[in-house]
Amino acid sequence: MGWLWWISALFFFFLFPLTSLSTSYTSDLFRQWCQQHGKSYSTEEENLYRFNVFEDNYAYIIRHNSNSNSSYTLSLNSFADLTHHEFKLARLRGLSASAASDDLIRLNRGSSLIESSSYLPKSLDWRDKGAVTNVKDQGSCGACWSFSATGAMEGINQIVTGSLISLSEQELVDCDKSFNSGCEGGLMDYAYEFVIKNKGIDTEDDYPYQAKQTSCNKNKRKRNIVTIDGYNDIPENNEDQLLKAVANQPVSVGICGSERAFQLYSKGIFTGPCSTALDHAVLIVGYDSKDGVDYWIIKNSWGNSWGINGYMYMARNTGDSHGLCGINMLASYPIKTSPNPPPSPTPKPVKCNLFSWCSEGETCCCASNFLGICLKWTCCELNAAVCCKDHRHCCPSDYPICDSERNLCLKQTNNGTLAIQPKKNSDSGNSGGRSTLHKQYF
Repeated sequence: MGWLWWISALFFFFLFPLTSLSTSYTSDLFRQWCQQHGKSYSTEEENLYRFNVFEDNYAYIIRHNSNSNSSYTLSLNSFADLTHHEFKLARLRGLSASAASDDLIRLNRGSSLIESSSYLPKSLDWRDKGAVTNVKDQGSCGACWSFSATGAMEGINQIVTGSLISLSEQELVDCDKSFNSGCEGGLMDYAYEFVIKNKGIDTEDDYPYQAKQTSCNKNKRKRNIVTIDGYNDIPENNEDQLLKAVANQPVSVGICGSERAFQLYSKGIFTGPCSTALDHAVLIVGYDSKDGVDYWIIKNSWGNSWGINGYMYMARNTGDSHGLCGINMLASYPIKTSPNPPPSPTPKPVKCNLFSWCSEGETCCCASNFLGICLKWTCCELNAAVCCKDHRHCCPSDYPICDSERNLCLKQTNNGTLAIQPKKNSDSGNSGGRSTLHKQYF
């Protein structure tokens, strides 16, 4: 029986160092991952918790990647410190919940598709044709619907005009209130409806993304750089029609992205498993085949660190009419036949004096004077405003009475006095001489 004791001792001796070595390796890997993705945690408890989550995700990745029959691999991307529940709350709440229900109102259901030639190329990638902007990142705001919609509009605009212009998701998040709900979700059809009724949409550069919902900037909403003339809903569960549409332009689709493998996807052709409960919106930018497996080229809005530099290959022609992850269920695309409006004229400054000025649509107010000569000007962000005697406030013309003591703007009506609360802006302005400008809006 002595030999059994020796075997048990050797087993314990070797097992313990291997376990320690494995933990040490994962700890080093976690530190390297934190440096790579710029992650830090406020407390040691949070750091330990995130390490345990990371370790669990790493074990899941190893198990999946060891399956030689899988057509795709997983990796420690920027979401590797999130539990799957946390990931879904942060990234998969952007497609309206009604998208998967029978009572969903698709505003262009059953409309005719654009004409497509009988010949379809075996493969196509709209990135190669210059019709796809760089991968963007929606952050923790559930605005995937806006990224899918702008991506489709960017694509058709480039195809029609030859100009690739990155469009403003933030305008849709802030201003599209008829049906969509900003960071709480929306649908691409409704985004197209907004752009049509608004007679265009602003650029990303002019109205940049904030990853949160803010007040609609009405001035920027009026800057209609790119227009569309309509949109089409592709018949549900019709992959042939979807393929024809993608052969003509990038197409918006809804998918189910809530499987754990989706969170950590790295490369290869994603084959699921996944349900058809739609909870995420993406953009199809092409299609191809590899080793006899057909796939879509999907542009996501989770940044470059996810997937294939922000993209995924998703299996098509799977034999399920809904498509893998429900990709055939909620597809649509914008229509553009007319040119974009001419550029707006350059705003003309409003002169305060020879050396100082305000922007177009603002009012010059004197902030400091000596013997009737204004030494310092402020800009009120209102047109034809009333400048208050305290030299620090201004009121809109329809509330023309300044009450500086209570910091209110008033107006008299038959029923009494109405008041509005002032708003403040950060100091800014333009000056070409000794006079200085400070913007304040009250």
